Amino acid sequence: MSRFHLQPVVNSPYEEPAQHWVLDDARQPTDEFADGRRETTFTSAIPSPRAVRQQRQIGFDAATEGLDTDDGQQYRIQQLINGLRHELKAWRALPEKQWRVTPETERLLRHWRQHEFSGVRPFFCQVEAVETVIWLTEVAPRLGLRGRGFLDELEKASEEANPGLSRLALKLATGAGKTTVMAMLIAWQTLNAVRRPNSPRFTKGFLIVTPGITIKDRLRVLHPNDPDSYYASRELAPPELLPDLAKAKIVITNYHAFKRRETIQLSKGSRALLSGNGHALSTVESEGQMLSRVMPELMGVKGVLALNDEAHHCYREKPGDSDEGAFKGDERKEAERNAEAARLWLTGLETVQRKLGLKRVIDLSATPFFLSGSGYREGTLFPWTASDFSLMDAIECGIVKLPRVPVVDNVPGADMPVFRDLWKHVGGKMPKPRAAPKGKAGKGKARSGPLPPLPSELQNALDALYGHYAKTFDLWEQADVGVPPCFIVVCNNTASSKLLFEHVAGVQHVDDGRTIVQGGRLPLFRNFDDYGNPLARPRTLLIDSRQLEAGEALNADFRAAAADEIERFRREITERTGDRRQAEQISEEDLLREAMNTVGKPGRLGAGIRCVVSVSMLTEGWDANTVTHVLGLRAFGTQLLCEQVIGRSLRRMSYAMNGDGLLDVEYADVFGIPFDFTAEPIVAPPQPPPDTVQVKALSPERDAVEIRFPRVTGYRTATDWTRLWAVFDEDSTLPLTPDLVGPTRTRNEGIIGEAVELGIEHLDQVRPNAMLYALTRRLLDNYFVDEGGEPKLHLFGQLKQIVRLWLDEHLVCRGGAQPAQ
Repeated sequence: MSRFHLQPVVNSPYEEPAQHWVLDDARQPTDEFADGRRETTFTSAIPSPRAVRQQRQIGFDAATEGLDTDDGQQYRIQQLINGLRHELKAWRALPEKQWRVTPETERLLRHWRQHEFSGVRPFFCQVEAVETVIWLTEVAPRLGLRGRGFLDELEKASEEANPGLSRLALKLATGAGKTTVMAMLIAWQTLNAVRRPNSPRFTKGFLIVTPGITIKDRLRVLHPNDPDSYYASRELAPPELLPDLAKAKIVITNYHAFKRRETIQLSKGSRALLSGNGHALSTVESEGQMLSRVMPELMGVKGVLALNDEAHHCYREKPGDSDEGAFKGDERKEAERNAEAARLWLTGLETVQRKLGLKRVIDLSATPFFLSGSGYREGTLFPWTASDFSLMDAIECGIVKLPRVPVVDNVPGADMPVFRDLWKHVGGKMPKPRAAPKGKAGKGKARSGPLPPLPSELQNALDALYGHYAKTFDLWEQADVGVPPCFIVVCNNTASSKLLFEHVAGVQHVDDGRTIVQGGRLPLFRNFDDYGNPLARPRTLLIDSRQLEAGEALNADFRAAAADEIERFRREITERTGDRRQAEQISEEDLLREAMNTVGKPGRLGAGIRCVVSVSMLTEGWDANTVTHVLGLRAFGTQLLCEQVIGRSLRRMSYAMNGDGLLDVEYADVFGIPFDFTAEPIVAPPQPPPDTVQVKALSPERDAVEIRFPRVTGYRTATDWTRLWAVFDEDSTLPLTPDLVGPTRTRNEGIIGEAVELGIEHLDQVRPNAMLYALTRRLLDNYFVDEGGEPKLHLFGQLKQIVRLWLDEHLVCRGGAQPAQ
C-alpha cells in the first residue's frame, strides 16, 4: 500500500495547509509530497459525446485555455482565487489595528482564530471562506486599485451571467461544513448591522434558499432561537454578543416556494364561464403576494443578503444553442429538470431584488458548476467563484473521509472493474416494475407473487459490499459505539429503489393464500424476524419523495417502539416553535423525515437504521456521519454527480486529534460510482471506529438534578469592602505634636486696629466625611505618589476605608470615648 493510502492526512484542519501530495499527469496522488499549499486548479468533468458514453477529465489552466471556449471568454479564475489567497495571507498576518475592519468584525475574527472552543473549532477552510467575503466587503474597497481589481473582475463575471444580481461563490468540499460558514456570515453581518444601522454594507435580513426539504430541515440551526443554534452550541459568537444576534431576521425556504400559486382553485369549465368573452381570468398570485407568503418576516427589510445552499442548481441558462439535444432518456429528463429548477430559483431571486433589493447573493457549494441543460459545457465552474477548498485539500487535512472505489477485479479484459460502473452492466437487465394486486395496494399490504431476481452482477455487488459492512458492524459493536454503521443505496428511479428495498429488507407476499416473507437475504438489514414478523424498529428505510408524502415505511409498531424518541422530537418542536399543538400533530411524513435526518444519532428516531435505499433524496443535504458504504445503481454521466453522491459518505465520525496533532484517516467504501480518485489497487480492511463518548441529558427522569449556568454577558472587577477590618496595636497610635501638625493657634495683628486669634477649634464642627476626605487626600498627595510625583489615584478608595477606621478608633470622640492624643 502506498504512503498516500496509509496516511493521506498531512495537515492540521485548523491551520493553513503547509504541504500537499504531488499529483501525476492523470491527477492521481503519488507517494511524494511538496511543501506549501497547493495552488488552486480545477479538474472539470466534461462528458464526451454521448455516443461514446465515457467520461474524460480536462484540467483547465487559465494560462492556456478559458473555462468557456465557446465564445472566447477568458475567465482567470485560477489567478483570481490564488491572488485572493495571497492577499488574505498577508492581511491575516497584520496587527489587528491594521485590518481595516469594524470593531465588531475585529472581535469576531479574533474569536474565530483564538478562542478556546470547548468542542470542534472552526476549520481553517471555514474561516478562510468567511474571511474572503469580509476582505472583499470591508478591506478591498479601501485598498485603491489593488482591491478594486478583484471587485471589478468578480462583478463583471457575475453581471455577464446574472444581469442585475451580484453573486459571489464559495467552493468548499462536501463535509467541510458549509452550514457553519453560513452561520459565521450571518453573525458577521448581523452584529455589524445592529451596531451600525445606517451602514449600506450590512443587514439583519437573510434569505436562505435550498434545493430540498432535507437541507431546509438541517439548516434550522441557523436560527438564533433554535435549541441547537450553532451560534451558542458551537460558540460561533462571543457570549456577550448573542443578544444582538437574536435581532437577525432569517427565512429558510426551498426554491420551489418561488413558484407563484393559484389564489383560487377553478375547474376548466368554471374558468371559462367566469372569463366569458373577455380576457383570460388571472388567478395566479402576484409577485408581491408570493413574497409575502414566502418571506413575510423580510417584507420590511431593505437590502437582504441571500445565501444559496447547493448553489449549482441556480443559474441563468446561456442564450443560444442548448446541449439538451445530445441527451436521451433519463439523462434528457434530468437535464430538463435541472433547467426548470435553475429557472425558477433564479427568477425568485430576481423578484426579491426588484421588490426588496438584494445586497448580494452568496453561493455555497462543493461543486459550483453549470449542470446539463444550462447551455454551458457541463462542469464549467461559476466564473464568480472567489474561494476554493477542494476535496483533495479536505482529505489532506483530514476533514473528510477518504473514498475508496474498486480498481481491479477478476474479469479479464475489462477496462474498468465491473463494480466501478455497475449500471453499465445491469441497467438493461433490471426487472420491470410489478404492480400491487387490486384492492391491496397501500401501506402494510402484502404483494402478490414472488420477487423477481436481481441481475447477477448486482447481487454479487450487494453481497461483496455487505460482507465488508458486516465486518465493520462487528468492529463497531466490539467498540460499543452505540449506533451501527450505515449502508446507503442510491437508485435511478422509484421502481429500482422499491425493488432493491424489498430484496434487502424483505417483503411479504401472498402465495396460495398464505402470507410469506421473501427477500431480506442480507441478515443485518432485514426488517423481519426469523418467524416472518415485522420488526418494531426497521433496520432499513426506503426514502424517496413518494415515501415522504405517504409515510409508507412507518407503522403503529414503530410508533410504539420509538415512543421515547418521538416524545423527544415533540419536545424539540415545542421548544423551537413554542406551539405544543404543532408538536402533537406531527405526521407520518414528519416522523419519516426525522428518522432519515437522525440516522447515526444516539437516542433519536434514526439511531438504529443500518441501511437507507433512496432515489435522489440523499444526493445532497443529508449529512449522517456513520455512512461507511455506498452502492450506486444509476447512470453517472459526470464526475459532478459522482462527487455529489459520494459526498453523502464523507462526513467524519471523530475529530479527535492524534499525537501528531493531525486527524486519523477514515474511509468510505464505494461500489457502482465511477469516481476517478484513488486509482490504485488497495486492500480495504474494515477500520476500527474511534473511541467516542456520548454525553446527553436524560430528560425528564433527571430534570430534578439539572445544573443551570447563568449566561455571562460581561465581567467587572469589584471589591467587597464590607469585609475590610483592621487590628490596631501600639504602633498604630500617632501622637500629634506641633512638629508634626504645625501650630494649632496663632495671633494676627495689624499696624493698627484689633488683633485676632486664629485656632482650630472650629474643626470639632467639621463633618466626619469632610475630615475623612481631607486626610485621605493629604496622605495620597504626600506619601502615595508614583515615580513622576503624581498621586496614585487608584488607591483613593482603599486609603479612605483605612483612614475611616483609624478616625473611629483614635481621633473622633463619641459617646464618652477618651479624647485622641
